[in-house]
Amino acid sequence: MLGEYRIEGRRASEIAASVERGVGSGDLAPGQSLPPMRELAEVLGVNPNTVAAAYRILRERGVIETAGRRGSRVRPRPASTARGSLRVEVPPGARDLGSGNPDPALLPALDEAFAAATRAYAREPGMYGQPPLVPEFADLARAALDADGVPAGPVLATSGSLDAIERVLTAHLRPGDAVAVEDPGWGSMLDLVPALGLRPVPVALDDDGPLPSAVERALGAGARALVVTDRAQNPTGAAVGARRAAELRDVLARHRDVLLVEDDHGHGIVDLPLHPLAGATDRWAFVRSVAKAYGPDLRVALLAGDPVTTDRVSGRQGLGPGWVSGLLQRAVAHLWRTGAVDPGGVARSYGKRRDALLRALAERGVGAHGRSGMNVWVPVEDETGAVARLLHAGWVVAPGARFRMAAPQGIRLTVSPLTDADVAPLADAVAAATGPVAPLNYG
Repeated sequence: MLGEYRIEGRRASEIAASVERGVGSGDLAPGQSLPPMRELAEVLGVNPNTVAAAYRILRERGVIETAGRRGSRVRPRPASTARGSLRVEVPPGARDLGSGNPDPALLPALDEAFAAATRAYAREPGMYGQPPLVPEFADLARAALDADGVPAGPVLATSGSLDAIERVLTAHLRPGDAVAVEDPGWGSMLDLVPALGLRPVPVALDDDGPLPSAVERALGAGARALVVTDRAQNPTGAAVGARRAAELRDVLARHRDVLLVEDDHGHGIVDLPLHPLAGATDRWAFVRSVAKAYGPDLRVALLAGDPVTTDRVSGRQGLGPGWVSGLLQRAVAHLWRTGAVDPGGVARSYGKRRDALLRALAERGVGAHGRSGMNVWVPVEDETGAVARLLHAGWVVAPGARFRMAAPQGIRLTVSPLTDADVAPLADAVAAATGPVAPLNYG
């Protein structure tokens, strides 16, 4: 069952460490079955409860998973293997469409925002024991949420959207719980869920977001949480419209005990209206980052939610980092207050590039998706080959394996680096890379 690798140890921690070493070295491959607990206990000369405790540790760390009578096995993608590592290095002369970064030309200058923040700091330095939220940041954040129809509730600041989502999931869930996630979806989210010892359940989507039937199946099968991207879904660009939002709310109304986590990924870079689902369940969280519109290095996101959720998150945050820097909060508040970003203008800029590429691909017989945001998703039959052929043509794209669980293969192209002159050559290259490949003849 394990080939030549021998699991060792007398204590649960030692047995778990032995399995992790095997996974890290590659001697225990993804998907490989582990011995039944009683069998391994007999080999090691320990109590079966000791092996059970070791397997529990490994599940909580996201190293293995248990599938009922089929026993335990190494996760197909262990938590220690980040999807971000599935990328193509950019060689000299190639164009990078795989990093997913915004266009620097559309990001605001930060000098005045930080100057204003430091002036405010000089008047009132941030010290221990002060409230974790800067009042102006909290007021502006809550006003924007009110305008978008997000239910009333406390607001917190976190160090980016992934930090917020992690804190919400750990506030309510326990290792082994199932979380319904979009597939294809944000690679960092697909890494985070198993890293927390949770079990990701793929939910199919289309250009309007998660399919209600797929959400119903996942929740009906016992998923305790659902993560939804409202706009500019990564990697497909999907955006939840009014009709889809109503359908999803109907599904959630039948599962009031499910934890709902919404990620407004496209805030500040899309012009499609927000149709929030928040409030459809008893426990919910709404996350909005400033990264895409104001700059990825501004590690600030706002988190709204029901009182129980925000109370748990803020309490745990207080025992860790304590708070998000008041300097950062003041700088972001200054950017909001002064209108440093024109969301409509940014949306039009990305939309022009995205729509031009979609049209060019369609003219060449290539189907693609990209309703909003800065990414285009191209379904392909052989993503490894498509990535390699595009690289040979001078274009670096993101392989779909970074974003997929059960979804068909694809590649992601980020349009932020594109100029008008790039569209036709890129479309030609994609069409050539994703079209039928003539079989080699060794006759």
